[in-house]
Amino acid sequence: MSHVIGLKCRECGAEYPAVIQNTCYECFGPLEVNYDWDYISDNINKEKIASGPKSIWRYADLLPLESERRVDLGAGFNKLHHAKRLGAVLGLDELYILDESVNPTNSFKDRVTSVAISKAIEFDVRAVGCASTGNLAAAVAAHAAKAGLPAYIFIPGTIEMGKIVQMLIYGPNVIAVEGTYDDANRLASEVADSHPDWAFVNINIRPYYTEGSKTLAYETAEQLNWQVPDHIVAPLASGALLCAISRGYKELERVGLVDSSDIRLSGSQPLNCSPISSAVQNNCDVVPVRNFETVAHSLAIGNPADGYYAKCAILDSGGYAASPTDNEIIEAIHLLARTEGIFTEPAGGTTVAGLKKLVESGHIQSDERVVVYVTGNGLKAQDTLLKSLQRPPVIKPALSEFEHLLAPEHNIYKQQEAVHLARI
Repeated sequence: MSHVIGLKCRECGAEYPAVIQNTCYECFGPLEVNYDWDYISDNINKEKIASGPKSIWRYADLLPLESERRVDLGAGFNKLHHAKRLGAVLGLDELYILDESVNPTNSFKDRVTSVAISKAIEFDVRAVGCASTGNLAAAVAAHAAKAGLPAYIFIPGTIEMGKIVQMLIYGPNVIAVEGTYDDANRLASEVADSHPDWAFVNINIRPYYTEGSKTLAYETAEQLNWQVPDHIVAPLASGALLCAISRGYKELERVGLVDSSDIRLSGSQPLNCSPISSAVQNNCDVVPVRNFETVAHSLAIGNPADGYYAKCAILDSGGYAASPTDNEIIEAIHLLARTEGIFTEPAGGTTVAGLKKLVESGHIQSDERVVVYVTGNGLKAQDTLLKSLQRPPVIKPALSEFEHLLAPEHNIYKQQEAVHLARI
């Protein structure tokens, strides 16, 4: 007996078999995986999870695969950092960071991709693909290589060179598209429609793909001794990540692994591309944006597919959304690195900058247990971050030259420390 019943429309409830499909034929609403929760509840427990693999697949009973044919590079089971120093700076008593920069291709996208391509293998597809702002492209390319499948990846032509280098090394077919992510996504959708035996992970098999992000909630609860935080902060792009995390906590309560899923959800989106954050702040419809430019390229989605659902999840939970500027995003990258030793890309900087703004505005209280999801590695965005760094001084290999640097009138290190403190 399978724990997967099929697919179900999020809007009208119409049900379908578990096939390659992402839209309801009745109302055009998005589809989600429909599980047999009674069966899952009878077959899952904390001991079984603890004895499982040290990856997202320790939660296989809660994921949509129906076979053991998994493409597993080791995504997940990442450390939940107790961020005492950052918490002290921000005025939070109990702050945690789940650091996704240490996944196989250095972002949380390895979670969703491992699930999606494993499911694609069940469907016996001939190729896989995606539209991406960079992180998903690398994850799809790496997992496709492991699976021995050709990959077709559509990206906007403006993303960071570090991300392009990473995706190319795995040997996929990369197509750079003039315009934004939304332009690349439209073309990828047309290609997916014209090749029904290809699986585009965030398009025609999206219902299975988004399930991988739920494991962030599972790992958080497990590392908190099967308790849940009071408040979480996640980056906002399409909105799917925040929705999946919320769904993950609710599922843990549904199968009896946690006592409650009553969590406040907050998000953060760069000011120059913030359709979801703006909708939350103004309690209005999510209005797509067309012309935008931000350093947070991986969050730059002007027409977010799950924007409406993310907005509702945030407001229904009593959370809020922040819209930090590009300068605040860069400063937050420095702050996280200098306080916790975690080097994140602008998406993670957006989340930390948003956390800071949410604390300052009173939307997060000092006594709340807060978990922040840092989703990608700063090494992917070196071109962007170089402008905010000062090149090191070059001296002759002599002690006198070093001591000269420490003289009050020349002490570059004290100057750098003063700049850092001013940022905080």
